[in-house]
Amino acid sequence: MENEGMETSAKGTDQQAASTGIRPAPASFWRRNAHKVAALCFWLLVLGGYQWYAWSHGLSSLDALRRLVDLLSRSASGPLLFIVLYAVRPLVLFPATLLTLGAGMLFGPVFGVIYTVVGSNSGALIAYAVGRYFAGYPLGPAPAGPLQGDRADGLLQRYTERLRTNSFMTVLTMRFVFLPYDLVNYVAGFLRIDWKAFLLATALGSLPATVAVVLAGASLHGDLGRGAPRFDGRVFAVSAVILVASLVLSRWAKRRSEAPNDGSPMGERAAHVANGKG
Repeated sequence: MENEGMETSAKGTDQQAASTGIRPAPASFWRRNAHKVAALCFWLLVLGGYQWYAWSHGLSSLDALRRLVDLLSRSASGPLLFIVLYAVRPLVLFPATLLTLGAGMLFGPVFGVIYTVVGSNSGALIAYAVGRYFAGYPLGPAPAGPLQGDRADGLLQRYTERLRTNSFMTVLTMRFVFLPYDLVNYVAGFLRIDWKAFLLATALGSLPATVAVVLAGASLHGDLGRGAPRFDGRVFAVSAVILVASLVLSRWAKRRSEAPNDGSPMGERAAHVANGKG
């Protein structure tokens, strides 16, 4: 009954405002976006806190990797901790390649790939969710500019419309051509593309490079914090072959995505292929 009374009162207020032509004042900017401002401040605090800690202790990314390898190698819950750390890695922008190398050193070629795939895709989803949460921040729909417009010039900008119209193939291509991993995650969320297509394309498109880097890490044996590790040339050679194959694949994907449409049947076919439709 109380709710019905409130709804009746609200309707009466709206009708009165409509009859008098007076609209209630819109909520202030801070009131509309208080939760997003608070989330952004918290994120910047986490990012700034990590960067300050690393700077104040003279801790480079490689030093952080050494400490992490030492910590996880002594912990029975090392795999779980690694996956959690990899999942939250995008929030502090720690280099993904170093963590992937560490996975190979810690867990070997098989489990290193498994844990990295789980952790990296979890992190990609977290970054996607962050981008989706801030989509249109602070005033609603994403403004025209860096991520919109048919005449944008940048490589990422040229993929924007394709992300909306053909999410899976576009994300897959972006992974193959090694566009910045975290940037793609955040942009995909910001553009609100389908999360299932994003996750599947990320998992498939990142797998060759993941396997190559994990194998490179697995070719190093021993305690990274206590002198030079031993080197396994055979494992490293397999890593190099996979890496070269992924680079060749990236060049093919880039040429395919940038194929011109000159109006000829071949050009139209190339443009169709570049958009993932042929």
